[in-house]
Amino acid sequence: MRIVHFGHSCVLLETGHSRILIDPGTFSAGFEKERELDAVLITHQHFDHLDTERLPALLAANPDAKLIVDPGSVETVEKLGVVFQVAKPGDAFGIGETALNVVGGDHAAIYGDFPGIPNVGYIVDHGAFYHPGDSFFVPEQKIDVLGLPTGAPWLKLGEAIDYLRAVAPRLAVPIHEAVLSRPGMHYGMFTNFAPDGTEVKVLDPGELTKL
Repeated sequence: MRIVHFGHSCVLLETGHSRILIDPGTFSAGFEKERELDAVLITHQHFDHLDTERLPALLAANPDAKLIVDPGSVETVEKLGVVFQVAKPGDAFGIGETALNVVGGDHAAIYGDFPGIPNVGYIVDHGAFYHPGDSFFVPEQKIDVLGLPTGAPWLKLGEAIDYLRAVAPRLAVPIHEAVLSRPGMHYGMFTNFAPDGTEVKVLDPGELTKL
């Protein structure tokens, strides 16, 4: 198996039988140039995993590619007017001769009782590669290569290490790292969850700001 990482959670897998793109989101670059794809998989609806502006053109350029999405992304992709298939936890199907198993079900908790969303993980060829999306779901299959979430508003380093140790793959490939250089997502969380009467103001580096 060969892999290309387009940044953040977007990876291209070449299994020897199929070319599978997972989570082409807004923080990832270059995936839109890929051709001869057999499938595009979406783990969940968040924009950093599902770029609604580039996805239709990508599918048009790859007419034989199956679009497979989690239940929570259905409403989003329906608006794009594209053909898709829904993957639910427990599903097993093939992309050509490549086997896919769908696991998980829920996005990792972001904060407190903030409403959760669906999230599925994809296990390729019975454990050859596992992309968990935004979750810490530990599958029952032995995993050879794990796409390891690295940085996110829902994740702290200790949790990522615990997850790595729980899955215990032969090889871990860090993914979901773009937010480490894009703090805006974290700033937005501060704003959303700040108590009434508290403002969050991001200071521009090097600029004198009156507070």
